[in-house]
Amino acid sequence: MFKIVKKKILAKDIYLMEVEAPRVALSAKPGQFVIVRAYSKGERIPLTIADYNTVKGTVTIVIQALGASTRIICTLEEGDSFLDFAGPLGQPSEFTHLSVEDIAKHRFLFIAGGVGAAPIYPQVKFLNKCGASVDVVLGARTSELLILSDEIGVVSDNLYISTNDGSAGYSGLVTDVLIQLVSDGKKYDYVITVGPMMMMKSVADCTKRYGIPTIASLNTLMVDGTGMCGACRVTVDGKTVFTCVDGPEFDAHKVDFDEAIRRLNMYRTEEGLKLRALEHKNHICKIGRTA
Repeated sequence: MFKIVKKKILAKDIYLMEVEAPRVALSAKPGQFVIVRAYSKGERIPLTIADYNTVKGTVTIVIQALGASTRIICTLEEGDSFLDFAGPLGQPSEFTHLSVEDIAKHRFLFIAGGVGAAPIYPQVKFLNKCGASVDVVLGARTSELLILSDEIGVVSDNLYISTNDGSAGYSGLVTDVLIQLVSDGKKYDYVITVGPMMMMKSVADCTKRYGIPTIASLNTLMVDGTGMCGACRVTVDGKTVFTCVDGPEFDAHKVDFDEAIRRLNMYRTEEGLKLRALEHKNHICKIGRTA
C-alpha cells in the first residue's frame, strides 16, 4: 500500500498528492510517469511524475478529476493509500542523458498549458540545478486554473503567465507569448511543451517556423502504460510508436498531431459514458439513502 501523506487542492477539480513510494522516488527521473490504482477493481491510471524526494521517499502526482476513474481517485484523502503505485515508467527526458556541463550551455523554454504545469516542474528544477537558463510560459483559460506558478517561478529564470481571458499575465495564447519573446530577441536552444494536444500542435507549428528544436509530451494519450493495449500508438516521423514505452516525449516537429487529436477524442467519448454511468449510480444510491 502507498500512503497519501499530503493532499492539496490546486484549482477546481485539480489535486496534488504526495505519496509514500520510496523505491519509485529513488529511481525517478524528469519526464517519467507512474501507474496508480486505488482499489482492487479500479482502473489503472497513468500519471506523469510532478516531483520526487529521495530523502523522504515520496513521489508527487497531480490529478484532474475529468472522468469516472480520476473522480474516484480524487476522493482519496491524506492517510488513505493507493493499492498500486508502479514506476517509474517511460523514457526520461532527453536532456537527463547530457552531462551537467553540456546542460549548463543551453537555453530552454518550457511552454505548459493547464495541468501540463505539473510534469514540467521536475524538469525545470532539474535543469535549474544543473545551471541551465530556463524560461517558462504557463497558460490557462483563466487565472483560477493556473497551477504551480509559485513553485515554478522559484526554479526558473523567467516565468511568463498567459490566460485566454486576460485575468492574469498576458491576455491571449501561449503561442502569442512565444512569438513576443522571439520578437524581443530571446534565443532558445530547445522548447519543451506539455499540455492540451491542440496547444502543443500550435507550439510545434510556431517553433518549426523559427527553427527551434521542440519536444512535446504526449502523456494524455496513455491508457495502459505498458505498451500492451496499443491505445497510445501515434505516428512520429512516419513510423508508429507507443507513447508509454517509446515516450512520452517526442520530437514535436515529427508528431502527427491530427492523428493524435482524433485518438484522444475517442477516449473522451468513452470516458464520458463511464462518467455518466457513475453519476447515475451515485444518484440512485443517494435516493436509496434518503428513502
